[in-house]
Amino acid sequence: MRVKDTADYQMKTGLREIAKIHRGDFRLSANQNLIIAGIAPEDRPQIEALLVEHGLDESNSGSALQLNSIACVALPTCALAMAEAERYLPELVDKIDAIIDANGLSGEPITIRVSGCPNGCSRPYVAEIALTGRAPGKYNLWLGGGFHGERLNQLVGENVGEEKILEILSEKLSAYARERTPGERFGDFVTRTLEPAA
Repeated sequence: MRVKDTADYQMKTGLREIAKIHRGDFRLSANQNLIIAGIAPEDRPQIEALLVEHGLDESNSGSALQLNSIACVALPTCALAMAEAERYLPELVDKIDAIIDANGLSGEPITIRVSGCPNGCSRPYVAEIALTGRAPGKYNLWLGGGFHGERLNQLVGENVGEEKILEILSEKLSAYARERTPGERFGDFVTRTLEPAA
């Protein structure tokens, strides 16, 4: 998500108003999260009111997959992009969320990254689910990275379209729901159960 004002919420304006009174830090995480840190107790009510006023109070209310998703800008902004990423991710996440819900995995945090080309500006190669663009509507599908970015994923689908991507994810998520061990993350499960490449 970009720091900009939209019809739904005024992120840029809201953060500017908060910055006028906030005496602590604004921190950006490696997962593109913005943290308003070090809030003085006396400033908290006013900062919370500004979050509500500018529609930022529900920014953490998406699905677990939405909250753990990153995409690069890709088309039309990046000259290197071969496929959509930023504009495609919300639509893709909705479709994957339907699969997640159907398998009783709602609320299970899974990382997903989409990049418009193999350069991987969204850090797809460490995500549990990742797509790297190959051509319009075609991606390489990678699975099995570490939730915290501690392990590289593996290529499971080369130059595939959405239908095949969703088919593979449906199969893997269904198996994950049935066969995972207690506390096992999706990427860990995929790595444990993925057949070695030929």
